[in-house]
Amino acid sequence: MSRPARRVPTAPATTPVYRVALVSGANRGLGFEVARQLSERGMTVLLGARDLDKGLHAARKLAGAAGEVVAVQLDVTQQDQIDTLARWIEITYGRLDVLVNNAGAHYDPAVRPATADIAAARDAMDIHLFGSWRLSSAMLPLMRRHGYGRIVNVSSGCGASTTDSANCPAYRVSKSALNAYTRVLANELDGSGIQVNAVCPGWVATDMGGPGGRAVADGAAGIVWAACLPAPLTGGFYRDRQRIAW
Repeated sequence: MSRPARRVPTAPATTPVYRVALVSGANRGLGFEVARQLSERGMTVLLGARDLDKGLHAARKLAGAAGEVVAVQLDVTQQDQIDTLARWIEITYGRLDVLVNNAGAHYDPAVRPATADIAAARDAMDIHLFGSWRLSSAMLPLMRRHGYGRIVNVSSGCGASTTDSANCPAYRVSKSALNAYTRVLANELDGSGIQVNAVCPGWVATDMGGPGGRAVADGAAGIVWAACLPAPLTGGFYRDRQRIAW
């Protein structure tokens, strides 16, 4: 009598890792495209918008993507909104894996520093630097809980210290400050599983960037790359997946 064939156990199917991402300023332009690309990767994407109606309209455009897209009201200059959102994310999902600090404003090439409106500069700092700071601090506990996180600060090459120009002073100075914040936060979180990087999407043809720039999808791709990094890579400044000078 022949012996029965030995059954070889099959490896269990790999369970996809469930990820939740939050993108600020995502109802249009670069943020919307980042949300779209993240949702196509199967992530649940929280589409942040100051105007919730505009956020809901944007989220409906992404219906049918691989990942769920949920519009959330988010003004990064309002601490109470940020705190409320953090509590809602904790109750609803129990985690946040990706944060893209994308909200932006005050890109005005015609303005010069000697005659710039200080109020506009203050607002740019409140959005780019302090908005990213508020949002990151509020969401970090949700990342620390699972020892995993990707924080991407959407910056700009015009905020690099190696770039000399007199235009866009409010935007330029606030993005430079955001770069400094990226470095200090990355240093603090090094080894925690939470990676922090800044990404310049390049000049992108959006409502804020104006015509003539590169395709929005191309600018968003580098941000999505940093949001999905599989290996430890933190504390850098990147454009198109290549490290650039601060």
